[in-house]
Amino acid sequence: MERKFHKVTFDRIPEEKRERILAASLIEFASNGFKGTSVSTIAKAAGISIGAVYKYFPSKEDLFMTVIDYGYQDLDRVLLEIVGHDDDIFVNIERILRAAINYSREKPQVIQVYLHCTTEGLPELAKKMSQKIETISARYYRSLIADASRKGIIAPDIDEGAAAFFLDSLFLIFQFSYACTYYNERMHIFAGDGGDDDETMIRRFMQFVKKGLGANF
Repeated sequence: MERKFHKVTFDRIPEEKRERILAASLIEFASNGFKGTSVSTIAKAAGISIGAVYKYFPSKEDLFMTVIDYGYQDLDRVLLEIVGHDDDIFVNIERILRAAINYSREKPQVIQVYLHCTTEGLPELAKKMSQKIETISARYYRSLIADASRKGIIAPDIDEGAAAFFLDSLFLIFQFSYACTYYNERMHIFAGDGGDDDETMIRRFMQFVKKGLGANF
């Protein structure tokens, strides 16, 4: 059974209250990082007492991981929608890229929370988070690449695991670039004027990926 980081009491409160607590937590963690966020600040923003927070979550870390679950469920939903289409690998990769860009614009705070965790020197928390989030995407990308290799669409000798890692890393950079000021500026420095146009960047991304995977067309 998949572990839940919140107590059963959190499941029993009204949905509106759950959403309010998660939304307040997301804003605080995205703005201040894990270390810079206090439970008291979250409680105040959510309109509940500090005691209520600990009634629902064993610790600040468990609250943080519950917020990560919130984003993970969205990722799961997006990938499942794409997996439902039995299309060419590059059609699916472009779908994922577009979904990543749209998600980063619609929910930049989820991406910022992820970024904070990977750069704050929190090895144990980062390990839990990566195991939670990355497993589903790693499994899907490996399957996508293996299928394309068997069909002769991409290079037959490609390493599925490494290719999946490189592809996911490119997706991550794109998400950071549309959700975080530093990475957005970085994209413009490297890509020039093309960084202002989604379709230009998508076209360049697909060209790069096709050559990297050894597309046979």
